Amino acid sequence: MSSTATDVVRLLTVKGETLAVAESLTGGLVAAEITSVPGASKVFRGSVTAYATELKHDLLDVDAALLETRGAVDAQVAAQMAAGVRKVLGTDWGIATTGVAGPEPQDWQPVGTVFVAVDGPLAADPGSAGGGKVEALRLNGGRAEIRRESVRSVLALLLEGLAGGQTGNERAQDTERNGGF
Repeated sequence: MSSTATDVVRLLTVKGETLAVAESLTGGLVAAEITSVPGASKVFRGSVTAYATELKHDLLDVDAALLETRGAVDAQVAAQMAAGVRKVLGTDWGIATTGVAGPEPQDWQPVGTVFVAVDGPLAADPGSAGGGKVEALRLNGGRAEIRRESVRSVLALLLEGLAGGQTGNERAQDTERNGGF
């Protein structure tokens, strides 16, 4: 259990908010990390592991044309996965991972290309990506390392949203002051 997952569960509990997870390359590791925290059942509603590309559309309402033209490893796909799981499972927050853990490239993307996304209550309405954020990652290492770092990164992105809820210049200034997340 990571301290980030513990902090996520603690902040969600304090705020009285809920979380759902959509995973592709991480195959359930994000959900496992969250549920390793005692008390997670108060805030974690569930997850969808949409490993197959068509399931991203069928279960999470990711735009089929987007998947056809861009593939599953794409920033917009990650954003739509987070918004979709938030809507489908009826939560305040949705997070998502999609990417290439290897050993072969996928959807015209090299190994280590990962997108993590958060969709939260800053959005105009549930299922809207208006309150969301996507982060593009270029990760090194083997399959296990890429998947592990993807889990860490999506939880850190969620923690940023939970802790600050800052947007635009406020976030940029805070990032400059703190040297990152």
